[in-house]
Amino acid sequence: MAGVAGGNDFQWCFSQVKGAIDEDVAEADIISTVEFNYSGDLLATGDKGGRVVIFQHEQESKNRPHLRGEYNVYSTFQSHEPEFDYLKSLEIEEKINKIRWLPQQNAAHFLLSTNDKTIKLWKISERDKRAEGYNLKDEDGRLREPFRITSLRVPVLMPMDLMVEASPRRIFANAHTYHINSISVNSDHETYLSADDLRINLWHLEITDRSFNIVDIKPANMEELTEVITAAECHPHQCNVFVYSSSKGTIRLCDMRAAALCDRHSKFFEEPEDPSSRSFFSEIISSISDVKFSHSGRYMMTRDYLSVKVWDLNMENRPVETYQVHEYLRSKLCSLYENDCIFDKFECCWNGSDSAIMTGSYNNFFRMFDRNTRRDITLEASRESSKPRATLKPRKVSTGGKRKKDEISVDSLDFNKKILHTAWHPKDNVIAVAATNNLYIFQDKIN
Repeated sequence: MAGVAGGNDFQWCFSQVKGAIDEDVAEADIISTVEFNYSGDLLATGDKGGRVVIFQHEQESKNRPHLRGEYNVYSTFQSHEPEFDYLKSLEIEEKINKIRWLPQQNAAHFLLSTNDKTIKLWKISERDKRAEGYNLKDEDGRLREPFRITSLRVPVLMPMDLMVEASPRRIFANAHTYHINSISVNSDHETYLSADDLRINLWHLEITDRSFNIVDIKPANMEELTEVITAAECHPHQCNVFVYSSSKGTIRLCDMRAAALCDRHSKFFEEPEDPSSRSFFSEIISSISDVKFSHSGRYMMTRDYLSVKVWDLNMENRPVETYQVHEYLRSKLCSLYENDCIFDKFECCWNGSDSAIMTGSYNNFFRMFDRNTRRDITLEASRESSKPRATLKPRKVSTGGKRKKDEISVDSLDFNKKILHTAWHPKDNVIAVAATNNLYIFQDKIN
């Protein structure tokens, strides 16, 4: 797979944008998670209104060979509703925190979606035939009088317009005291883990009434609480291995073969802090907002507020690669703290071959880093460049002094426009970028 941009490689170009153009964005329409399935044919988004929208890849035709990055709505359903916890007098938001696809086993597709408290397993299936000619009921569904049945009919299947159904197959509830921040399907495809601020549970996909608590960092006295779990993920190939990150900037790798309760980690990844760069904000910006294993399983990537780090699982004392996402914001941390942006949780993702990584920033900018050439690029998801096949121009931010013609000043960045959620197609150079209530899809433009 080619690199991220420029040179002899390729450029990114606009493919599609989904969502309304309105200036006034309804809170419920804000996208809160984006996820491709294992083949990349389906793309799911969840929003703050508890809805899941699934897009399906359009098949390329000889007339329109450039349709690689074109997705159209396949199914929309309400996954979660707002609830109220009467014991704690707490409202439970319907916002979808995470979506994770299960590998496809048959014609139907399955995905897990979660809000703060409840995880649901959904089945998405197609129907293009219906049964007609029942003996006991009419075509409109009403039961027939027994004395009207004079002959025995064999029902037949008749073709009908394609209908996509989403039905909840399992509901995994009442296992988390705190807000769920992660779900991750295990490589055995039978179990998955869910993580909240202080605990990680292991579930079997067939069993809803119990789960195993595998990590519990809750102190006996909550006043002694110094860190929380921020993200967790299963290893892509070894079903006994998982990692979880913390608000202190550390990552723990655990092996479920060692003990049933994985409070004692097998590996502990932490980069020593440079005392000269320590400030009031050091602890806040070192908190890890996302952790992702590479497809190969050899590396993992972590995102903190200002940077992305790639770790080799065999080396715990420091990352093998560090990429600055928006270093120009270091001087703005005070105002970012005051407007709460410093607590934003940016996600990160790998491309299909693990050679490039992507993560978001402010002003609807998103960043890509090529691990082989060490080149990086800043691109923008905006309606200005949303003409079909329009090439995305690299953006640059000026930090002071004289601003060049194409640069944007760090003081004029819009911190309300932020790219928190991105996804990269598992095989192709097609990316999905969530910008508030819009989903942008970009693809590579071969030169």
